[in-house]
Amino acid sequence: MAGLTIGGGVGIPLQWLDGTVFDSYFWPGIILGFVVGGVQAIALAAHYRGYRLAWGLHAMAGLTMMIWIFAEIAIMLVWSPLQGIYFFTGLVQTCLSVLALGGWPRPLLGRYE
Repeated sequence: MAGLTIGGGVGIPLQWLDGTVFDSYFWPGIILGFVVGGVQAIALAAHYRGYRLAWGLHAMAGLTMMIWIFAEIAIMLVWSPLQGIYFFTGLVQTCLSVLALGGWPRPLLGRYE
């Protein structure tokens, strides 16, 4: 967030915003910080405080990260390897939290009777 708002895009070409509603990286940085970063911070705080809701919030945070990256690529029509890394971390966070919520069958190859 700080790099996009204060840093002016931290080296990301301003041309990537051509054809979007944004003329600078300030508002995307604000949205990124409060939406994506806010959900991640809430999930982390719930986890450290021991709330049962924490794993569900982690799943929501991972999905928020993936949706952000997908929307970013769809709006800017540009892809960078960093977006792939962030999408993958959101996917891993979502999958691990779903497994922690009991999404892993026991026994793994058991059958319904």
